[in-house]
Amino acid sequence: MPEVTPQYRMPAEWEPHEATWIGWPHNLTDWPGKFAPIPWVFAEMARRMSPGETVRILVESKSHEQNARRILAKAGVDLSRVEFFRIPTDRGWTRDSGPMFVRSIHNNRTVIVRYRFNAWAKYPNWKKDTLMPGKASKMLRKEVIEAVHEGRHVVLEGGSIDVNGSGSLVTTEECLLDSRTQVRNPGFLKSDYEKVFRRYTGVTNVLWLNKGIVGDDTHGHVDDLCRFVKRNTAVLSSEKNSSDANYVHLKENRERLEGMRLEDGSKIHVVELPMPGPLFYDGQRLPASYANFYIANAAVIVPTFNDPNDRIALGILSELITDRPVVGIHAVDLVLGFGTLHCLTQQQPL
Repeated sequence: MPEVTPQYRMPAEWEPHEATWIGWPHNLTDWPGKFAPIPWVFAEMARRMSPGETVRILVESKSHEQNARRILAKAGVDLSRVEFFRIPTDRGWTRDSGPMFVRSIHNNRTVIVRYRFNAWAKYPNWKKDTLMPGKASKMLRKEVIEAVHEGRHVVLEGGSIDVNGSGSLVTTEECLLDSRTQVRNPGFLKSDYEKVFRRYTGVTNVLWLNKGIVGDDTHGHVDDLCRFVKRNTAVLSSEKNSSDANYVHLKENRERLEGMRLEDGSKIHVVELPMPGPLFYDGQRLPASYANFYIANAAVIVPTFNDPNDRIALGILSELITDRPVVGIHAVDLVLGFGTLHCLTQQQPL
């Protein structure tokens, strides 16, 4: 690992939150022909998260907020646990465009590291989204730190990394290193990213997997693939059907991860998490994955897909995460937007 002095530490997702951020849905093109049920899925997410923390919701306008309040109230959400922020966005994938919170190593204060967002180097609508963390920092009166490497602003999405809070981070080569498809930071090597991670997240150990799952619109986000659930334990998506398009590269990722070590040199406890059966919409495969769960203070919310493996995945996660309930949230409509629960949330640690 290059010699760079860590300035900040990114807490693990299971560490206590002050709040979770979500962006109330408004972009109809994210769920073409299926937008109507989507706000109700968001309401169910808020209902499960709000008993344990504040839910901070981005809205476009007064009328957008009023509509959100109406749906949340009908869904039984305690609105005293909800705060609204009128910050215009292009889309609602808050994991990737929202503020990323870290702790200063020097004074333990929570600050926002602002990475640039370019809509996964694929879509033209990102100019509102990339300004959102800065606007949120002003409303929260939080210090915002620009992520810069060798004079360049760093493009990074929250869904491309996952941390154990103690110095290890997992990501994929497909997302960060590919030089031809959806290129975030042209010319960046592993060493460049490792310097960025060390400085802005406190990471001393980067675990590089190969490819993400088939159908992933982000070109390899790790939060559909591999997630830490404890400092020394990671769940990894696994496909048993050898004829499935995911089979070969998921097997390769398992072989890689089992040969890797954590920041202290210890072996990673790797637990396989099944994949649901393939989901398609208009002939296109969707990135349905149980690994896109979110660990809130009051519950672990897990996407489910009307699949026999729903029960198995919930059971595995319940055995691994025992300090809060593990609950499923129906995500067959949600995944049409090429993401589910983790993609839509961003934690703000205490």
